[in-house]
Amino acid sequence: MTAPASSPVFPAEWATQSAVILAWPHPHSDWVARLELVEPAFAAIVAAIAARQIVILVCFDTTHRLHVERYLPGYDVNMANVRLYEANSNDTWVRDYGPLTVLTADKPHLLDFRFNGWGGKYSAELDDRVTQHLQEQNAFGNTAVTYASILLEGGSLDTDGAGTLLTTERCLLGPTRNPAMTKIDYERVFKTQLGIDRVFWIVNGELQGDDTDGHIDMLARFCNRTTIAYMSCDDSRDEHFATLQRMHDELLQLHDIDNQPYRLVPLPLPQAKYNDEGRRLPASYANFLIINGAVLVPTYADPNDAIALQNLQSCFPEREVIGIPCLRIIEQNGSLHCLTMQLPAGVIS
Repeated sequence: MTAPASSPVFPAEWATQSAVILAWPHPHSDWVARLELVEPAFAAIVAAIAARQIVILVCFDTTHRLHVERYLPGYDVNMANVRLYEANSNDTWVRDYGPLTVLTADKPHLLDFRFNGWGGKYSAELDDRVTQHLQEQNAFGNTAVTYASILLEGGSLDTDGAGTLLTTERCLLGPTRNPAMTKIDYERVFKTQLGIDRVFWIVNGELQGDDTDGHIDMLARFCNRTTIAYMSCDDSRDEHFATLQRMHDELLQLHDIDNQPYRLVPLPLPQAKYNDEGRRLPASYANFLIINGAVLVPTYADPNDAIALQNLQSCFPEREVIGIPCLRIIEQNGSLHCLTMQLPAGVIS
């Protein structure tokens, strides 16, 4: 009698990693007018990651790769941990077009879901093929890649690594992703493809300027199996007050895998940040990135930066919490976590 196949496991971000994927901004993207201003922020991210593990750095073409190779050493980057590859891309938001990793019998496998520029808001044909181009260049070693047919963005999902998933109704159930899919359809995919047993569908929570339709990685994140850090707002005059209060009330109703209420750790909303046209930007401390031995937290030259760093340090007492200036990055409506995708241990050597 044949033994049943092992169920997949969607590992938490705090699981040991082999690498993080990052795409460097290039002149063919929306960064073109801000390249000189934003490249130092990207260099700071690469330096922090490369001090601890491998960075897979996606460059647009050979000319772009040579520029990046010359640029990074000026920022004290451990270049021995930087692997550069060439792949045309529309933009740099790898979290949403990079591969998700699952483990089956402890063996990693990559899943590359479709990406349509957050419901067709932006061109994404090149982004949708980046994972394939990386695989063709052996960036993932011998790790297999499966190319899925449905649309799914990494920033819309957050897991505790033990079969529980946080996501938002507004994004996944919107008409511009997979309009024929219901909650039941998604949960079937999450079960079969990711090994997810419980899905928490968050209804409330929205940041002005976030054009992802409410990605969970801007709102609430697992820090361990019993702790959720979430964006909060105590100012009743702020336009986010009501929706973030309602999200908090939803989170209060959730229970961990031991049927205990989660420890909820508030992350204060930064003071309002605006672009040159006067549009409010989605500054979020929930958009942090966990790497080996550290947590990289976006900061915004804001009085609440210190509070967010302190609160997240309480969630990750065994890791170094490092602030990364991201004020220039949110000018393009995303932040640090949106730019990156981790690859768990075993994906590459």
